[in-house]
Amino acid sequence: MFNKVLVVEDSKAFRKFLDAQLHQAGFHTVFAESIAEANAIIAKDNNFLCAVLDYCLPDGTDGEIIDIVLSHHIKSVVLTAHFSQTIRDKVLSKGVIDYLLKDSAASVSYLVPLLQRLQANTHHKAMVVDDSTMIRRHLVNLLERQNLSVIQAENGCEAISLLAEHPDVTLIITDNDMPKKDGITMTREIRRMYSRNQIAILGLSGSSDNSMTAQYLKAGANDFLYKPFNQEEFYCRIHHMLNMKDTSDKLYKMANQDTLTGLWNRRYFFDQQCDKGCQHRNIAMMDIDFFKKVNDTYGHDGGDAVLIHVSRLIQARFEDAVVARFGGEEFCIQACGAFSHFQQRLEQLRVDIEALCIPYLDNTINVTMSIGAVSGAAQSHAIDDMLRTADDHLYYAKEHGRNQVVAHAL
Repeated sequence: MFNKVLVVEDSKAFRKFLDAQLHQAGFHTVFAESIAEANAIIAKDNNFLCAVLDYCLPDGTDGEIIDIVLSHHIKSVVLTAHFSQTIRDKVLSKGVIDYLLKDSAASVSYLVPLLQRLQANTHHKAMVVDDSTMIRRHLVNLLERQNLSVIQAENGCEAISLLAEHPDVTLIITDNDMPKKDGITMTREIRRMYSRNQIAILGLSGSSDNSMTAQYLKAGANDFLYKPFNQEEFYCRIHHMLNMKDTSDKLYKMANQDTLTGLWNRRYFFDQQCDKGCQHRNIAMMDIDFFKKVNDTYGHDGGDAVLIHVSRLIQARFEDAVVARFGGEEFCIQACGAFSHFQQRLEQLRVDIEALCIPYLDNTINVTMSIGAVSGAAQSHAIDDMLRTADDHLYYAKEHGRNQVVAHAL
C-alpha cells in the first residue's frame, strides 16, 4: 500500500498536525505513541511506504525506535526537536532516508514532498555507472532507500548497451574516470538519443579539476557533484532532478493527451512517425455511429461514458499502436505490420464494440463503430494523404450501412 505511512510520535498536538498535513496530501496514516505500540502495529502489518519516527519516545529516549523499525525493512524519516551534529551523524549512519527538525511548521512541511517523492520513485528506474564495485554498491544502496529500482554498469560502453535493453531508465548516476568510455563522453552520446527531460543525468567525479562541473553540464548532464559527497545533498539533487522530470512529463501529457479518455490527441498523433522501422504504415479512421442520438437520449454525461468505454477497448486491442482521439466521437489508429492482420484486428474491434454493454445510471448503452482503413509505404505516402484516404473509406462505410470496416491498400 504505497500511501500508508506509520507515524510514531508521543505528542498529541504534533500527531494531529501531521495527520492533517499527510491526509491532505492523500496519505493514510497509522499512529503509534510509543515503541510498544509501534511493535504491535508492525507485528500485524509492516507494509508501509515509510515510517516517520520521533527520536525521543517515552520508552526509548535515544532513538531506539529507529533500529527497531529499520529491522523490519521499513524506510524511515526521523524527527528531532533539537539539532545536534552527533545525533545527525548517528541517525544518518543507521540508513534512514532523512531527518527533520520539529522546530517550525516550515521545517516539517518538507516531509510531505519527501513522502510524495518516495511514492513517485516507484515509477522510476536508475542506472549507476562506475568502475568501482564499492562505490556502485554504495550508490545502489542510497537509491534503493529512495524506492528506486537500480541497474549497474562498470563503464560508459556497458551503460550505453544496457540503456538499449532498459528503455525505462529515467535517471543515470555516472562517474567520469572509467575505462573504455568516460562519463562525459557517455553523457554526450546519450544526449544524441535522449533529452534532459527524458533521462536525467547526475555526473560524479573525485577529480580536483574545478572545470568538471562545466564540462558535465555542457555535455548534457542535468547536475553534477564532486566525490565524496554529502548524503543529504545527493538526495536533494536527485529529488530536484526527478521532480523536474515528473513536472515535464505532466506538462507533456497535458499538451498531448485527451483529458476525457486518456488517449493521445491530434497534436501528438501528427508528431509521431513510424519508429519501428517498418516498411508499411497502417492507418484507421473510426467514428461511433449515431453518437448524436446518444447525447440526445442520455445527455452529455452518457456520451462521455460511451467515449471512455470505447476508448479503453480500442487501447486494449491496439496496445502496440498509436491510438488517438481526434475530437468528438472520432478516433484514429496508426500501426505497423501486415495490412491483412490489421484488418482482422479492426474487424474484431468492431465486433467487440457492437457487443459492448456500457452501464450508465440505470441504463445500458449500446453503440456500433464505422471504420475506414488504408495501408501504404511509410517512405512514399505522407500521413496527411493516408488520413484523407482512410477518412474517405470511413465516409463510404457510413454511407453504406455503418457498423463495418472498409479497407484498401494504396
